[in-house]
Amino acid sequence: MDVIWILMGLLLGLVSIQFMKLRQAAALLPPGPTPLPFIGNLLTIKFQLHHRTLMKLSEIYGNIMTIWVGQTPLIVVNGYEAVKECLINNSEQVSNRPTSPYFKVYSEERGIILSNGLNWKLQRRLVLKILRNLGLGKKVLEWRINVEARHLVEEIVCQKGSATDPNCCIMNAVTNVITAVNFGHNYSLKDEVFHHIINSTNVVANFFGTHWGQLYDAFPWLMHRLPGPQQAMYKHLRFLKEWMLQEIRQHQQNPSPEPQDVVDYYLEQISKEKDDPSSTIGEDNLIHVLMDLVVAGSETVTSTLQWGLLYMAIYQDVQVKVHKEIDAFVESIENLQYEDRLNMPYTNAVIHEVQRVSTVVPLGLPRQCTQDFKLNDYSIRKGTTIIANLASVNMDSKQWKFPDTFNPSNFLDNNEHFQANTAFLPFSAGHRI
Repeated sequence: MDVIWILMGLLLGLVSIQFMKLRQAAALLPPGPTPLPFIGNLLTIKFQLHHRTLMKLSEIYGNIMTIWVGQTPLIVVNGYEAVKECLINNSEQVSNRPTSPYFKVYSEERGIILSNGLNWKLQRRLVLKILRNLGLGKKVLEWRINVEARHLVEEIVCQKGSATDPNCCIMNAVTNVITAVNFGHNYSLKDEVFHHIINSTNVVANFFGTHWGQLYDAFPWLMHRLPGPQQAMYKHLRFLKEWMLQEIRQHQQNPSPEPQDVVDYYLEQISKEKDDPSSTIGEDNLIHVLMDLVVAGSETVTSTLQWGLLYMAIYQDVQVKVHKEIDAFVESIENLQYEDRLNMPYTNAVIHEVQRVSTVVPLGLPRQCTQDFKLNDYSIRKGTTIIANLASVNMDSKQWKFPDTFNPSNFLDNNEHFQANTAFLPFSAGHRI
């Protein structure tokens, strides 16, 4: 009995010490809900970083507030003015990515999206150069997209009006554009490997925002050893990396006379820099660059197109106006080009409104401070993690005529001309946009 009382006393003392430490640390940060020992505010946010929960909390604690995930504080920024001040006016100061436990597992601090410093700059510069060589912003890439768009329409027409889940065929079309650019080939909708790729991509891309993802970041040492969805995530992540490596090996065994895709161009650059010991252009980074392009690209575009279909189904008056505008301007849908948006203001406004209302990456990706800096009245320390609530910007009542409803008029002036809005941030802002 004495041992139990001693243990309870020690536990109570440990919790009390932890609580006092949290209170002292919280006093130096922007306001927020009181963190509990060990779990922080996980109960308050219901073990999930959800943009609407954070928007409600901002009504209490202000547009710059602190949320604790376990023992790690996150500075959450809401609303256009605060997000602009953080991501644009202090872009250099928040240009890093945090090395959270899940991010480390996913990227190993390589690639573009989650790497930092010189490696990030070199990978980003090289990949942008490669994409431009492959037709980014040019007709050749539009041609690839048009081919897949026609296949997508044919697939939907084949359903003959019966109820169907469009996710798989949309994902197939989007992924095939990306795999054609990455690897020089695409996949059939009936290919079992493709379905495995789609499933793995979904699991890996969505894990971070789930309850389990938050628990993983709060208690990585424990979650790594317990059964649960995180073990499935490991499996899918391994599969994707093995797939990338297999594609690289096939390119090495069957080299093209001239570079045809991302892998070809990157391998060519590896060969050029093989004698430079300081170079970060290597196979490990190539694997993660390919991962970034597939996982980030396919998930965001697929989600946007799904939201677009949903809004066209719900708002059929909008669908009719879009259809009439396209019919009036475009003689043949096969010849549709990106520059045609300039002559179709209503359709362009609808596309932007779909992105605004859906905000498929509502919290963007976290940033990390590269140095101490002032964010409004608050002193933010180097190394602090910052979350920009992009959904709160795209729904800011001070910036939009119809912030909470789907309405293309948000992007049209009084003369029905397309009108851009600086508060339109579907994919973040600043150095890491």
